[in-house]
Amino acid sequence: MIRLPSRRALLLGATAAADTAMLGGCDRLGEADWFRRTLKTGEDANLFVQRLLLTERSLAPEYAEADISPWFKPNGTEDPPDEDYKALSKGKFAKYHLEVDGLVEVPFKLSLAELRNLPARTQITRHDCVEGWSAIGKWAGVPLADILTRARLKPQARYVVFHCADTMDQGNPLEGGGDGEDAEEAVPVDNANPAMTKQSGTAETKRNVGGQQASGETVAKGSDPVRYYESIDLVDAFHPQTILAYELNGKALPVSNGAPLRLRVERNLGYKQAKYVMRIELVESLAGIGEGKGGYWEDQGYAWYAGI
Repeated sequence: MIRLPSRRALLLGATAAADTAMLGGCDRLGEADWFRRTLKTGEDANLFVQRLLLTERSLAPEYAEADISPWFKPNGTEDPPDEDYKALSKGKFAKYHLEVDGLVEVPFKLSLAELRNLPARTQITRHDCVEGWSAIGKWAGVPLADILTRARLKPQARYVVFHCADTMDQGNPLEGGGDGEDAEEAVPVDNANPAMTKQSGTAETKRNVGGQQASGETVAKGSDPVRYYESIDLVDAFHPQTILAYELNGKALPVSNGAPLRLRVERNLGYKQAKYVMRIELVESLAGIGEGKGGYWEDQGYAWYAGI
């Protein structure tokens, strides 16, 4: 078994690691323009060192068929109430299109059938939820790197933002959805503060972190729902295990687990695994999206970097 270095050892070895990377070229990852741009985004020292040491060769553990959990627990929203999403689901997502835009040279849309026809990756990995539970599932989908390569990123692109069909805090703020966890049981990530209180006008309301919307509840057209979103940087985006999954355990992805498409970024905690992905946007900064912290739960106090 390989023993991973401690956090203290990583920090103490920062200078040596950086010098080694400079002298040795830090393999193909260190030579990539997008990787060098990412290291200029103001990451903290620990994340900087981790980016140098955990290259594309550092994979999350993968498991055997016999290890697959008998049931993969849905986290967060299990059935988005948005009317447009419900129409897509009723039609078995035949009219679904993934939109890719933002800071790209070639914006495009792909249907679910077109996504399924692209080269795929299958991996059996463990989902670790911030609540404390885990499950092992077999995922199949398109490597995100292939999608981004096709889009041809502009030089200023820094982050990949996933816009989802989840509608959050529609009406009663205690009826939120998304891919988060229950506030009563949630464990803080790093220095995140999951107290989750938010001012609404003059009244202070407490968010139910990951509380699911009632089954069958419908969000009417013309309303202004808060959409679930999440983001990762280009290092995680181009990792070989980062995929847009459309299958779970050999079958079409269930709605409760994020159909028709969900993000799997396997070296991160569960709340980064965005479900119901409708659009991918490349941006230079996260400041203008949501409350500017990179994700719905991050806007509520969770840490943006959720690496494990």
